[in-house]
Amino acid sequence: MKKIYIILITLSVFSQNVSGQNLLAIPDTLSGTNFSLNIYDTSKVFYSGFTTNTYGVNTNYLGPTLFLNQGDSISIQVNNQLMDTTTIHWHGLHVSAMNDGGPHTTIPPNTVWNPTFKVRDHASTYWYHPHLHMMTNLHASLGAAGLIIVRDSIEGALNLPRRYGIDDFPLVLQSKCFDAGKQIVVDNAYDSVMMVNGTIDAYLPTPAQVVRFRILNASSERVYNIGFQGNLPFYQIGTDGGLLNAPVSLTRLRIAPGERAEIVVDFSGNFGQTINLVSFASELPNAIYGATQPGMGAGQVIPGYTSNNLNGTNFNIMTFNIVGQTTSPVTTIPTTLTTNNPWAIGSANASKTLTFSPVTMGPTAIQGPFLINSTSFDMGVINYSIPFNNIEIWTLNNQSPIAHPFHIHDVQFFITEINGVAPPANMAGRKDVVLVPAGQTVKFTTKFETFCDSMSMYMYHCHMLPHEDDGMMGQFIVTCPANVGINSNVQFEKELLVYPNPANTNIIIKQPSSEMIFEIIVKDYSGKIVIFKDNIHSEEVNLDLLNQSTGIYFVEIKTSKGLIHKKISLAK
Repeated sequence: MKKIYIILITLSVFSQNVSGQNLLAIPDTLSGTNFSLNIYDTSKVFYSGFTTNTYGVNTNYLGPTLFLNQGDSISIQVNNQLMDTTTIHWHGLHVSAMNDGGPHTTIPPNTVWNPTFKVRDHASTYWYHPHLHMMTNLHASLGAAGLIIVRDSIEGALNLPRRYGIDDFPLVLQSKCFDAGKQIVVDNAYDSVMMVNGTIDAYLPTPAQVVRFRILNASSERVYNIGFQGNLPFYQIGTDGGLLNAPVSLTRLRIAPGERAEIVVDFSGNFGQTINLVSFASELPNAIYGATQPGMGAGQVIPGYTSNNLNGTNFNIMTFNIVGQTTSPVTTIPTTLTTNNPWAIGSANASKTLTFSPVTMGPTAIQGPFLINSTSFDMGVINYSIPFNNIEIWTLNNQSPIAHPFHIHDVQFFITEINGVAPPANMAGRKDVVLVPAGQTVKFTTKFETFCDSMSMYMYHCHMLPHEDDGMMGQFIVTCPANVGINSNVQFEKELLVYPNPANTNIIIKQPSSEMIFEIIVKDYSGKIVIFKDNIHSEEVNLDLLNQSTGIYFVEIKTSKGLIHKKISLAK
């Protein structure tokens, strides 16, 4: 790993004093096809004289940026060295449900999870973060997250900045609350400290040329209304899941929790200047977390919200000090990028309506909890069974008094309407998060392709982490067709047999391809290991479940071909 920083070589061009500011940290990188991520309890000094407890991935706050190439088959060893069970979700990546890292795929302390998958995604910026039910906000806020950058041939052929840490910069935006002892506090509205890449009061020497920024809103709840000081124009080139058809000129970009956006800025005429990146929060409409009024009415309040100096007022996110050009600078912006092909509404096989509502109405409704279709999340309930290859129209109907960023796992989607109107050009690309305004509806089309699994679930939920933790979430399975043939492109684990499923008193685990089974670990829903068998060296194992309670179990089988994960249902 290599820690990358920009070297400040032209300080003499600045007359302003940058004391009190901190050089933006650029996360380390990992590339290739085999990755090791170690999650552990650690600490970091955000404030001089104070040590803050954090979670780190291979470091003391946040984690390395993973570089993946479309088409590669990769293996990731996720080693949980925390004192708590956790999970890691590959946000935005199109992977099987067993590799997705949702709340069912727990990683107990001192254990390793080894997802393996083919990279099928378009070039874009994705991220990884914990997804443990009711604990996502805590684990993510403490720092167990990082970026993923996918490369593909279409993006690679464009004349775009892509030298990481030189003209292509990640910007992970987070607003935090620190207590008097400078410990990170979650579940309150006092998130008044702005940090970028874990850096408070960040500045970055930035070359006077076309520069690319990969922006992730990793805040628990805050929505940003991004722009540059002096209304310097910029171009959005990418959304959550890929490039736009063409760059879109903007002076403001609204970005909600979980969303990513790639922008390019031409600083060629700004040498020697200092330019702030600003959230113009005073321009946010009501009923958005970060606006002057977070609810639809003045009587709808969040305790502590009005005393937070980031709410309803413009504030600096970070500072760019424009320095000399790099070697071989990019000085122009392409006029076209790619061709997106949304699924036609007329080709849809089904439609669904998801309605967001508070548990209780009245002045406190804005504080949650919130429901989807009048239901709170239940780990044991499958909310939707979706046939493989279905093209569907989803309507998100927000009947609550605050906007919610909706995220779906497994797929990318294309927005067709926001309150009956076509989306703006910068939202017309591939998306996996969309902010649904209060009292409005959003419609999108998507296709549930490539993967099917009758037992393993994908999630959909609000990406305001306190809302998600409080139950504003549901889950679905993609069911396999009855006629899956040998030449089918359906991806599922078919070599190893686990039956009967559901089981009664025992299950049989069998390798029909004469491969050896070496070890079997069975975990219950909480992640507790209930059965452990090693030194097996057999093609077939009859596993006794007589002493186990009714419910869902996760089976990890170590074979001569590698690790295989299965889910079983025990019904007595």
